[in-house]
Amino acid sequence: MSGIVVRLDVVLAHRKMKSRELAARIGISEQNLSLLKSGKVKGVRFETLAAICRELECQPGDLLTYETD
Repeated sequence: MSGIVVRLDVVLAHRKMKSRELAARIGISEQNLSLLKSGKVKGVRFETLAAICRELECQPGDLLTYETD
């Protein structure tokens, strides 16, 4: 199956940051961040994506990839 793959866990690991810390910094719940990390969301607000990129000093393409079978 093809689709968008969320690589937030990889970027967090590279930055040595916990999900809890990122959630607190960007003002969303740990549960919502967990859902985003697992790819179980249908969308993400640009505002949230921008906040994640700001805190992790990365680009959206570092967090999201498109993969095919």
